[in-house]
Parts: sequence; structure tokens; C-alpha cells
Amino acid sequence: MREFGYERAVDVPGAVALRGTGPEARFLGGGTNLVDLMKAGVERPALLVDVRRLPLDRVESTADGGLRIGATVTNSDLAAHPDVRRRYPALAQAVLAGASGQLRNMATVGGNLLQRTRCGYFTDVSGPCNKRSPGSGCPALTGEHRNHAVLGASEHCVAVHPSDMAVALAAFDAVVSYETADGPGKLPIAGLYPPVGDAPHVETALPPGALVTGVTLPPTPSAAASRYRKVRERASYAFAIGSVAAALDVRDGVVREARLAFGAVASRPWRARVAERALVGGPAVAEAFGAAADAELAVAEPLPGNAYKVALIRNLVVAVLTELTEEATR
Repeated sequence: MREFGYERAVDVPGAVALRGTGPEARFLGGGTNLVDLMKAGVERPALLVDVRRLPLDRVESTADGGLRIGATVTNSDLAAHPDVRRRYPALAQAVLAGASGQLRNMATVGGNLLQRTRCGYFTDVSGPCNKRSPGSGCPALTGEHRNHAVLGASEHCVAVHPSDMAVALAAFDAVVSYETADGPGKLPIAGLYPPVGDAPHVETALPPGALVTGVTLPPTPSAAASRYRKVRERASYAFAIGSVAAALDVRDGVVREARLAFGAVASRPWRARVAERALVGGPAVAEAFGAAADAELAVAEPLPGNAYKVALIRNLVVAVLTELTEEATR
């Protein structure tokens, strides 16, 4: 491991200033992803700026009835917060599904959003990877790709985004706040992760050196009837092979509002806008749910080893929306 400096930031401007001292500085939250990458040699920062003690560790209601979540709120605290559990249950479920208890105690909201892919080729510095070394190639295309992307990929990268939390936040139209040397800014989570295209090494649309300070959830009445369902290869802690975050407003047997996002199928959380449009105004029945999922997945381009994900996501959509409908009619 390369030798590196360490500084503990005491306020947001100071953290941003320290990060701006050089391109090889990195913010350190819980370290549950960054430290692993440092051990593997993928990340080799010259300076770590510890932001864990910044005053960004609160979950607060906004004036319009939404929630603001500070960037240093731990995953454990987020999942246990009564307002999150009551008003955005799919978010709490996603966080609880995302890691072991020990990791949730350390991992932060900001770090969770910015975690990097768990693709084995990305973490193996002895081989090529366009995300790690632009222009070197993507061996996953012809190699091991069972858990790789079926939506929105390119010939340059087929890795998937690993966050469970980000999938639920995408379904609820969360907005990410950040701070730079030039002042504060905001990005809708739909714009936080750019399409992979021919630049898979560009993983976010944040300005250089930006510090994520929080996430705001807008008031979303249908979110109170929401669910996150994750499929993984073992019941204990594991990354998803497919997941769905869903919220549904059903009245008199008709879908009035639908929110859907998929995880572990693309380089970013996949907001299923086509499926949402197909659902609204239609009957809340399994056949309609399956047809909406089919419409969304019509653009899927699976590789030979991961075509199973298309059927998996379809079945998840039908199962989760059926459960939400049954609950709404009790």
C-alpha cells in the first residue's frame, strides 16, 4: 500500500479545501469501500480527508414534508430512523439488505452513493479494465459476466452499480446536495450517474473535488406503501444479482401512481419510466404488472451468461407489485 497523509476535517469548507490540495486526495467516510480498494491497489490516494465528524449526521423533516438526510448518517441509523421506516419503508429495507450489521455501523450515506463497482476485473489490477484504466478493454464481455449489466451497458463496460440504497433513492426522486470551493450545488439522483457510454471511468456528474453533504427526499405520499426486494446468491450479506424498489398507489383497482427502480442490472440505478407509464391508469393485476415489466425490459441486451436477469427482474416486479396491491386492498 502506498504511504498517504491523513487529515480530519472539522467543517465542510475546510474539508473541501483539503480535498482541493491535489488530485490524489480522497474523502474518507466509513471507509468500507475506499479502504478495500486501497488494499487492492485500485485506489492509491496521497491524502485522506476524514469527513466522518462533520455536522452532517442528522435526518430531518423538510418544510414541505420530505426528509433531508445528512451525508455522514450511518446506514444503521438511517435504516432505524422512525420517519424513514414510516414514510419511505423501501429505503429502510434497501439499507438493511445492503450489508452486514458491522458494515452498516460504519458506512455512510454519502459513501454508499459513491461506492465503486464490485466487478472482479475492476479490482484485479493485474489485468485490463476500462473503468480503472481507460482504453485498456473490458474482459467481462467475453469472460465472467454472470452478475453484469443487461440494461444501458456498452462495449466499453458492463459492470453494475452495487448500491441498494441508491435504487430506493432513485425510485423516490431524491436530490443530492454537494459543496465545492465555488459553493453549494444540487443534482437529482437521476443525473448523478451518467450513462456508461465510452467513458466508464467517469462514474458521477459531480464537479471535481465535490463533497456530498446530504440527500433530500421530496414528499411522496405513495412512498409509504413501498417495498424493496433483493435477490442474492446467499441469504447472508451479498451484493444483489437483481433488485426492485417499488411504490404503488392503487384506488378502486386502478393504478394511480407507480414508482419503479431496478438494481444490479446497469451501471447506475435503473429508473423504470417505461414501466411506470404503462402501469398508470391500468388495472392493478399481475398480467398488467408483467406487461409493464416486459415493456421496460424490451431494450435489455444481456450477455450469454446473464440473460437470466431479464426474467428475474420481471418476476420481481410482478411479485412486489402484487404484494403492494394486496396490502392496499386489505
